[in-house]
Amino acid sequence: MWLYLVALLVLYLLCRWYRERQTVSNLPDKHVFITGCDSGFGHLLAKQLDGRGLRVLAACLTEQGAERLQQETSGRLQTVILDVTKSDSIAAAAAWVKGQVGDRGLWGLVNNAGIGDPAGPNEFLSKADFTRVLDVNLVGLIEVTLSLLPLVRRAQGRVVNVASAAGRLSLIGGGYCPSKYGVEAFSDSLRRELRDFRVKVSIIEPGGFRTPLIDVQRVQKSLEQVWSCASANVKEAYGQQYFDRHFEKFKELLFTTSPKLHLVTDAMEHALTARHPRTRYSCGWDAKLFYLPVSYLPTSWTDYLLARSMPKPAQGI
Repeated sequence: MWLYLVALLVLYLLCRWYRERQTVSNLPDKHVFITGCDSGFGHLLAKQLDGRGLRVLAACLTEQGAERLQQETSGRLQTVILDVTKSDSIAAAAAWVKGQVGDRGLWGLVNNAGIGDPAGPNEFLSKADFTRVLDVNLVGLIEVTLSLLPLVRRAQGRVVNVASAAGRLSLIGGGYCPSKYGVEAFSDSLRRELRDFRVKVSIIEPGGFRTPLIDVQRVQKSLEQVWSCASANVKEAYGQQYFDRHFEKFKELLFTTSPKLHLVTDAMEHALTARHPRTRYSCGWDAKLFYLPVSYLPTSWTDYLLARSMPKPAQGI
């Protein structure tokens, strides 16, 4: 009995391996638009796809980021300046993309642009702190997608949205986790709506990776600003020790992050070039073996596991 089960499992894995190795044809004729290419995943993906021969349209927030990327890639890659929080910037970028792709349409849209700060205990933050992150990570992603969907539908292409393991398991206060939960929900509804147009939507769920989003000095400065803006009542309730311990936990987490950004960009590349892309890509062993499994546990179990490592407020129980 067990032998048959093992044989079936091996057969399933072999079939899956073969299916996922099949790639789409005519890659050099396909355009891919990527947001957030100044650094991190977006920068690496732009270079990676350019090396595969695709026609990369890279959106950067700054001129410096665009110039650096152009110096590191071939003449095929084109750049445009894009601020995903501004509708006029998105409209201008969409018009530029339309001019680049012509009647062929846009094969791939990778929504990678994102920020993490301000983050911290929720009661330390203001509505503006939440809105700043949501405007980039979720609202901006939605507006970029809606602006370019007609071109993606024409090419019967792909939409790749970068969420996070924190879009399944809320690990920290602030707008980051809610924004990534929102990316998951938007992507799920979009995938079902576009199915009959032969457009495929994939979600990338990285664990902890060492990108510019995770920089000790920058996050420390951000947390100190959050603490300084907190009300006297909040400071008294939580205490200075709570704030100090919160930052120490972040630094401990930093040492567990992976520098292997290619694990994420390889997943993005597969979602764009495979004939049968996955719906979700979990990237990193922490995502595969801890964050995602824990997200399926009963809520009381999840709360116990995560609360054990949290600092205690001064006026807590």
